[in-house]
Amino acid sequence: MARVIIVRHGQSSYNTERRIQGRTDVSVLTEKGHNDASKVGKALSNISFNAIYSSPLQRARQTAEIVHRELAIHPAKTAVVQTSDKLLEIDLPLWEEMLTADVKQKFAEDYRIWHERPHELRMLLNDVEGTKEHFPVLALYEQARHFWQEILPQHQSETILIVGHNGINRALISTALGIPPSRYHCLQQSNCGLTVLNFAGGLGEAVQLESMNQTQHMGEAMPTLRPEHQGVRLLLVRHGETEWNRQTRFQGQIDVPLNENGKHQAQKAGEFLQNVAIDFAVSSSMLRPKETAEIILRHHPSIKLELQDGLREISHGLWEGKLEKEIEQEFPGELQRWRTEPAAVQMPEGENLQQVWERSVAAWQKIVQTALDNQLKTGLIVAHDATNKTLLCHILGLPTENFWNFRQGNGAVSVIDYPTGINGLPVLQAMNITTHLGGGVLDKTAAGAL
Repeated sequence: MARVIIVRHGQSSYNTERRIQGRTDVSVLTEKGHNDASKVGKALSNISFNAIYSSPLQRARQTAEIVHRELAIHPAKTAVVQTSDKLLEIDLPLWEEMLTADVKQKFAEDYRIWHERPHELRMLLNDVEGTKEHFPVLALYEQARHFWQEILPQHQSETILIVGHNGINRALISTALGIPPSRYHCLQQSNCGLTVLNFAGGLGEAVQLESMNQTQHMGEAMPTLRPEHQGVRLLLVRHGETEWNRQTRFQGQIDVPLNENGKHQAQKAGEFLQNVAIDFAVSSSMLRPKETAEIILRHHPSIKLELQDGLREISHGLWEGKLEKEIEQEFPGELQRWRTEPAAVQMPEGENLQQVWERSVAAWQKIVQTALDNQLKTGLIVAHDATNKTLLCHILGLPTENFWNFRQGNGAVSVIDYPTGINGLPVLQAMNITTHLGGGVLDKTAAGAL
């Protein structure tokens, strides 16, 4: 697979002023931006890159050059920085250089559309040929698709680094995974945050979001809440490793306990979250997530754990307890269908993904609503690989066909915000954080079967 690591530029002068940047090239890195870019380089210094691509705008180019300097300590691992206009930030010509507060006031209706229906935002621009329509988000997604179509064929089985901006990075992730432009604001990209994508081939072929918006290399456990946040934050965790995970044996709804490594992973997740003010906790009613949650909550002794059957793992039916080779012998071709067409597979005497979707999303929505009703701010949710992947599809407006697009490591943490309540769109702030488990930027947890 081709591995792509995406970085947003460091904090810029316009970021601190809360000013719209777009394609203007006035904004430069702050001292913090310089320091954080250096931390990115250090975090990536054990990875060899075959190519480095940057937006030509100076805040991104400066970031790329600082990262490159850190990587150049290991010359064999260092490629030159190339700039690409296809990594330019979203084009917002009528708003550029304005304070966000002024845009909100002067263009109130357009700003509301920008937040609620970003794909419908339209700007009328005058040029020598007259007035033309410009749809900033739709144009950005087309730009991102062109970048992938140009770059991916050049780097099959290679590792590349991309340094871009908030908008174009969201569009790159979204076009890779098939997330619609209407969900443009459902992904967060923090300054100097790291995202890892794995491509099996070109755009439209199999792709996996290994992790998204890691900020731990900058000393931030997780992305900070947005200024206008009024809702609830959910910390979605996959249970620690079991012996059956290690053996790649299908568990499903057989109640396999954590092994020693799984307990260690849960302890590490607990340490990672120990300074987070958790207001409530919910776990699947099965043993392995329940154990994981209880270990994490040792740092939060006043929190009572609630169990939810709706968050249980998918029932694999007659596959449960079997290794992949045994399943292939008994149900020839079905394992390959599960890997390539997961939504089409009905587990023999078990569930299909639609059934998992219906019960897990119902449980999730109830958790969100209860938290909002009781004005609870932050909740811990511990569940399973298939359950979590199904929930991530729901959060990003994707069908169950996209199930395999997400990685969920044992003991990994994902962060989901509902900044405007249950009727507003959720925001995936970070996904599959595993740095607390000792693997660095890349997920080194046990792969395991479901």
